[in-house]
Amino acid sequence: MDTTFYVDTPIEARPSLLHAWVQSAGGPLIAVPKSELNRWEGVDDNDGPVETWGDYGRACAVEGYIGLITVGAQQALVLGDEPAMTTYLTAERLFVRWAAADTEAALVGAARRALVGQPDWDDDEDLIWEVREVAVLFDSAIPGAELEPDERLILDLNPGEYRVRATYMKDEDNGMILVHLQPTT
Repeated sequence: MDTTFYVDTPIEARPSLLHAWVQSAGGPLIAVPKSELNRWEGVDDNDGPVETWGDYGRACAVEGYIGLITVGAQQALVLGDEPAMTTYLTAERLFVRWAAADTEAALVGAARRALVGQPDWDDDEDLIWEVREVAVLFDSAIPGAELEPDERLILDLNPGEYRVRATYMKDEDNGMILVHLQPTT
């Protein structure tokens, strides 16, 4: 029996999870500073091209795995490209985005091993994110004021600048997008 779980497998259909995960209905995830959450309006009902769909359209316009957009007076980090279920490993300052794996433990273990082995970060996926406060990661289609507790991850980061790098990694059994935050000071 194939027990591999892919990005489109709902959380409820996966085995017991050890980490908190956030998933998207199909668009990018976004980490918005907590004080700016009420400014994030998500998707509106526009029938035009996705780029015109309010804040969600701005997040969708980010090309690649990562990008920054302004929300209020601060920067928000967009995790784009794939609507992959995502967790955050605090000790490693690492987002793990689930592309394919037999188990959560195998995926997280592979991500940690990859980080120790110094991944080949994509040169086009490298930016500086200024963090002033706690950020909240969630599906960019949802208005920030309407978030439910199970639809978000709280990122308790120290204020400062972070170098953010991303890459796709695959080993024999696991596929993942890794997004690493490294303080610049």
